[in-house]
Amino acid sequence: MGEADHHIDVDCYKTYIRFLIIKNRLTYEHPQAGHYTPRSRITFISPFTQAKILLPSVFGNNMVLQQKTNAAIWGKAAVGKAVKVMVSWNKINYGAIADANGDWKLKVATPGYGGPYTITISDGELLVLNNVLIGDVWICSGQSNMEMPLAGWGKILNSEKEIAAANYPNIRLWQAEHITSNFPLNDAKVANGGWQECSPKYIAEFSATAYFFAREVYEKTKIPIGLIHSSWGGTIAEAWTSAESLKKMADFSAAVDQVQKLAKNPSAISDEERLLNWVKITTDKDSGNQNGTMKWALPESGNWKSMTLPTLWEDDALKDFDGVVWFTKKVIIPEDWKTEGVKLNLGTIDDNDISFINGVKVGETTGYNVERIYDVPANLLKTGENIITVRVFDSGGGGGLYGHAKDLNLTNGTEKISLAGEWKYKVGLDFKNIAPKPYEENGPNRPTVLYNAMIHPYQQFAIKGAIWYQGESNAGRAYQYRTLFPTMIKDWRQKWGQGDFPFYFVQLANYMQIDNTPSASAWAELREAQQKTLALPNTGMATIIDIGDAKDIHPKNKQEVGRRLALIALAKTYGQKVNYSGPVYQSNKIEGKQMLLTFGNSGNGLKTADGGVLKGFAIAGADQKFYWAKASIKGNQIIVSSDQVANPVAVRYAWGNNPVCNLVSNDGLPASPFRTDTWQGITFGKK
Repeated sequence: MGEADHHIDVDCYKTYIRFLIIKNRLTYEHPQAGHYTPRSRITFISPFTQAKILLPSVFGNNMVLQQKTNAAIWGKAAVGKAVKVMVSWNKINYGAIADANGDWKLKVATPGYGGPYTITISDGELLVLNNVLIGDVWICSGQSNMEMPLAGWGKILNSEKEIAAANYPNIRLWQAEHITSNFPLNDAKVANGGWQECSPKYIAEFSATAYFFAREVYEKTKIPIGLIHSSWGGTIAEAWTSAESLKKMADFSAAVDQVQKLAKNPSAISDEERLLNWVKITTDKDSGNQNGTMKWALPESGNWKSMTLPTLWEDDALKDFDGVVWFTKKVIIPEDWKTEGVKLNLGTIDDNDISFINGVKVGETTGYNVERIYDVPANLLKTGENIITVRVFDSGGGGGLYGHAKDLNLTNGTEKISLAGEWKYKVGLDFKNIAPKPYEENGPNRPTVLYNAMIHPYQQFAIKGAIWYQGESNAGRAYQYRTLFPTMIKDWRQKWGQGDFPFYFVQLANYMQIDNTPSASAWAELREAQQKTLALPNTGMATIIDIGDAKDIHPKNKQEVGRRLALIALAKTYGQKVNYSGPVYQSNKIEGKQMLLTFGNSGNGLKTADGGVLKGFAIAGADQKFYWAKASIKGNQIIVSSDQVANPVAVRYAWGNNPVCNLVSNDGLPASPFRTDTWQGITFGKK
């Protein structure tokens, strides 16, 4: 084969950059933050696209307005124009005058839930919003586990059946697109033309957690539900918090100042240029790339080690490693195998890959959440031994071929050769040996920039409450999250001006390797920070420590996540008599070699999920060394002890990244992880 078969395609640099800068990167910043984008017009049917009135994208056909409130309606018109609004549910005419900036705003009284209705807006030309429902509007936000769709990269449990059955015209979907801004915007970028009825067409790429939450609430109350979904995978909580609130926290004040300075004086050097230079360095320094040619695409024998795939390499031999790793495997093609229509299936890879067969590139993909399925030229495979090689580039966090074993194979229609099992690997580049990835001046993981672009635009829009699923990206700073997360919640409530509206959130699931001995854990400390946030009024937490996945940070059972969030809402917001929480640790008492733990919310009993002995408890003396403990249930108490701890001082339950634990209420809701001690954790002081 010619050298061209293994040369690096220069365009792959740009592919990497598009991934690193993050898809749909649009700064969406206007010279005047008060201006509405012309996209607002496309939320209406064509007869009104030339109307002089402009509305923010959160208004449109199929929308839901919050019931039993004075709901704001606002927009743009010619300066001094009289704007009239009539709503079909009460036939009242409301009016406002556009001010010197062309802004107008009014409030309309909404009844109890019902519809559909129409809203007619006029400044001399009519604009009509049709199929409007009155119901409850919920903001749905967070990082990738909130963003995770039913289909696409999400592929939740039974995704095809769930999508096919998702015909709920009284659940309405509004999907925000990813944008950032260094200052607050008055409009957001919307997908799918705005509000849409829940149907298989629109639910497939929508938040699974938000949908299952809404479905459960709707089926139990019959109240129309509007979901404003505004989340972004891999993002940090401070990005979703306003500058005013973050400036009161010393940890973020300087970073907020930097963002605000950039809003006034943008850098002359783009993120793309900085990242392009860095990615070129990562390729030049890759040992598998020699003089611009990917020599390891057809590896020679040498110092290659073994790893069983699929797995994240952090769970195997490459702890805390970011960089480039090459994987290779020999596969035997039988004589009777058809070489036409062959596909190389590699599942999901974190982050990017370039894949080869017999030294020839067959494909490359960017993104940790994209399945790799590559067509293999018929003349490339041969009977007998063939070599598959995958170059994996991971810029941070987990890395490697981490999907399911069943998705790792060669297929030619009905025949399949599994590729799961032993592969050889070799490190091409450890990023610790080069300059760090450059700071992104327009990236999403900066204080305030997602609040500015993806929360602020809705804060005049009346809502019922919010649901939130985030924390993974802040786990390394869990003690800081104790203050940051409540600050964000109070910030949103203050900005909306609706008092202490309901704010319900998901505690982090179990994830990563199971510890053989009781160990310190940043994820456990983050869960603790989430639990402490329940001190705020009108909050609730869905515990999902029992439905995570050791090898997947995105658990597939989003049906249960949404249901548990809905249980909280049904009980606390809708007044239904349902249990929404597992057992809650309250207090402890030392009696000799035992510790007696008392639990609240245990009126319907304590039990183990599997009917076996209690698991997940660890006990320590004053030396702070924990040992697995024996535990037994006695009424609403649990008795904990260990032969290795004569004088117990502290007990921890489900304290780990992926703890083995089984304490539940009689209706199966799990107890939240907890500890009785206040000893300093491993994330203390991390900023």
